[in-house]
Amino acid sequence: MSNNDIKSLSSFVWSIAELLRGDFKQSEYGKVVLPFVVLRRLDCILEASKPDVLAMAESLPADMDDDARDTLLSGAVGQNIRLYNLSRFTFASLKGQDAKDIHKNLIDYITKFSGNVRDIFLDKFLFTDQLKRLNDAGLLYQVFDRFTQIDLHPDAISNIEMGYLFEDLIRRFSEISNETAGEHYTPREVIRLIVSLLLVNDKEALTGSGVIRQVYDPAAGTGGMLSIAEMEMKDLNDRIRVELFGQELNPESFAICKSDMLVTGHNPENIAFGNTLTQDAHQGKRFHYMLSNPPYGVDWKKYADPIKDEAADLGMEGRFGAGLPRISDGQLLFLQHMISKMRNDEQGSRIGIVMNGSPLFTGGAGSGESEIRRWMLENDWVEAIIALPTDLFYNTGIQTYVWLLTNRKDKDRRGKVQLIDASGERFWKSMRKSLGSKRREIPQEATEEIARIYHDMLNGNSDWADVSKIFETTDFGYREIRVERPLKLAFSVTPEGLEALREAKPFAKLDEDEQARVLEALEGLPVGERWLSRNKFEKALSGALRAAGVKLGAPVKKAVLSALSERDEDAEVCTDKNGNPEPDTDLRDHELVPLNEDWRAYVQREVLPFVPDAWVDESYTDAQDGGVGRVGYEINFNRYFYKYVPPRPLEEIDAELKALEAEIAGLLQEVIE
Repeated sequence: MSNNDIKSLSSFVWSIAELLRGDFKQSEYGKVVLPFVVLRRLDCILEASKPDVLAMAESLPADMDDDARDTLLSGAVGQNIRLYNLSRFTFASLKGQDAKDIHKNLIDYITKFSGNVRDIFLDKFLFTDQLKRLNDAGLLYQVFDRFTQIDLHPDAISNIEMGYLFEDLIRRFSEISNETAGEHYTPREVIRLIVSLLLVNDKEALTGSGVIRQVYDPAAGTGGMLSIAEMEMKDLNDRIRVELFGQELNPESFAICKSDMLVTGHNPENIAFGNTLTQDAHQGKRFHYMLSNPPYGVDWKKYADPIKDEAADLGMEGRFGAGLPRISDGQLLFLQHMISKMRNDEQGSRIGIVMNGSPLFTGGAGSGESEIRRWMLENDWVEAIIALPTDLFYNTGIQTYVWLLTNRKDKDRRGKVQLIDASGERFWKSMRKSLGSKRREIPQEATEEIARIYHDMLNGNSDWADVSKIFETTDFGYREIRVERPLKLAFSVTPEGLEALREAKPFAKLDEDEQARVLEALEGLPVGERWLSRNKFEKALSGALRAAGVKLGAPVKKAVLSALSERDEDAEVCTDKNGNPEPDTDLRDHELVPLNEDWRAYVQREVLPFVPDAWVDESYTDAQDGGVGRVGYEINFNRYFYKYVPPRPLEEIDAELKALEAEIAGLLQEVIE
């Protein structure tokens, strides 16, 4: 079947959706048409074996084990698929029945599928609800009859061609359903870019006979990433065997994804339902290729407990031992999960994941995000990060990035990370019609160019200086050191200071008599005197309190010193009992020292010339590193690809302002006249 034939078939199926106009919202068309496509495909597959399956069912004892029963009935179907239908009906025989019975007969047909298929139609698609709506609207037989007119048997349309048909229908329905498209649908050109980047270095390894590859998506959605990955791999080698695995939380998306596996001949049991982060349905499995578009900026608060428990109990033996990102964004949890499924063999694994900018730089040294980045970079898994154009997705116009990771880097890439800025105009084109927030798309030639830049490791030469740069992994690391300044305080008894003392909690806890005696003692200190030494003020204070017969506890004394002091650069440095200068926490600062630079040299050059009395708090350390300061990692694209745009000349701005003033004056004159 040619591409035109597939497009024509897709258009015919699409025309069936037009029957729903008025009785269904456009966003609901897919809930009717996609299940019917799956149902028709399965009917075409199962029709020839129907007599054998029914005969086998009659011959089996009623008390037989369910698994054994399923195996025998699926065997009667043949074709190496694990599904069957025990209804006496097929689409052909249903058409021969009275039209008024179509609803009852279709329900019989659907409910007698094997459990793995019945679950899709009843629990995930909620297809019986749609059939009732169609029947109540008087449309059910018309829609059913149109589907009997298309032949979806594998002899007429292959699994690959069925994948193309399903992909085209999902795209069409997603485009008219912008309210959910962004959640469950990744633009196909973005998927093709990710797949191209994953495969461009593996073309030789994927050729030949007997090649088997497993592909996994932990946030599978409708299965677009999985199906396109298979198509691209089949284009490279039509003899390759591709096994697809995934997990999806949204019931309808899961139903579409699992249906896609059914209609294209894959094992539908490889697609699991549920939350990947809390219930890993593919525990212990490892995959050659992993790709995903996890949700952006979605909090994981409601299922945080099992994730935190796994991190605490299993540590690095589990999935989240490197760190936990902030509760408001779980993208890096998905990435850690995927890394845990890398194969530890000669082939290793490759990961392609699209995320927003948060995982690049959110979180300072010691934060969960920084520790996860540190873990990935110090293990040398990050191969490249590609900045994509804005306005590519249906529900957001934000900047996104494709991360490429592998645990089998080529020799030339070891210890290095390639950053590619593919956000410029050369890599996108405007769409003729916007779809939600999607206003741009990546053309095929741009996909090929980005893949070539990555494959060839182009690094800042004259043609690519503003697009591709290669860094050492340590270039993204830094050491956060704590810089202290000495505390310098002056002391005096003022009305403002005494009022501040009255409001201090330790002082307020004293009874009224004690408060009065303390205030009387303080007012006995020399009026207008300003002490520039804390030690001298404390001596004067002790004398005044002793003379008044007042003894202060440590908390009250601390409150007095705090209320009657203010910072003064001309004052003496306050010291502790060992004579060491005390730090002024208000003047405390943190410096980020590049990881490959000695912090002492950095301080000598960047700090001391401006604040000669500063020092580094060497107790502020990273337990994991053991050195001074805390180690952090961030990847700031803007820093590496910053393009300076000079301001417009003042003369030009001035001329523009004068022109605007003249225009406004003219408009005002028209109003007056």
